[in-house]
Amino acid sequence: MHFLIWTHYSCSRFILALVHLGSNMQYQTLFCILLFLTGVDSKKTKKPPQTLSRGWGDEITWVQTYEEGLTTMQRSQKPLMVIHHLDECPHSQALKKAFAANENIQKMAQEDFIMLNLVHETTDKNLSPDGMYVPRILFVDPTMTVRADIIGKYSNHLYTYEPQDMPLLEENMNHAKALLKTEL
Repeated sequence: MHFLIWTHYSCSRFILALVHLGSNMQYQTLFCILLFLTGVDSKKTKKPPQTLSRGWGDEITWVQTYEEGLTTMQRSQKPLMVIHHLDECPHSQALKKAFAANENIQKMAQEDFIMLNLVHETTDKNLSPDGMYVPRILFVDPTMTVRADIIGKYSNHLYTYEPQDMPLLEENMNHAKALLKTEL
């Protein structure tokens, strides 16, 4: 790493030194070395592009913010599903993997819900009825009501799900859709 930083810092010195050398072959050699070192350095810092799915399902249409989700939800009359998670949380990572692998959940998420995944808390305290923890999943209906009654199976974190809870999450997604139909 030191060598790469030193090399980039010293590029102008190398080029000035080459000007004094006067050999075309030396220019070409140094140019190739500098080009190679620049390529090595850039490969280390490149990351895959971040999409709104963040790994939860690339075929799902995701909204970017809670406000956008609420607006889209009211316009479409589909419930909003909000997933709170952190990239570095192992529980969030495990849930994300199970969520993305479940075909029924992916299909429902794409067709029947406005989807939002958040790595930062919102200012709406209704989205943390029993605390700010991750992962947690809440539903909001088109009347702007947070469905605090649609819960997971854990009494200490009502809105959390684990990878083995995908059948319950699927059931709760169906429940959110059914409530929507009977309430309107």
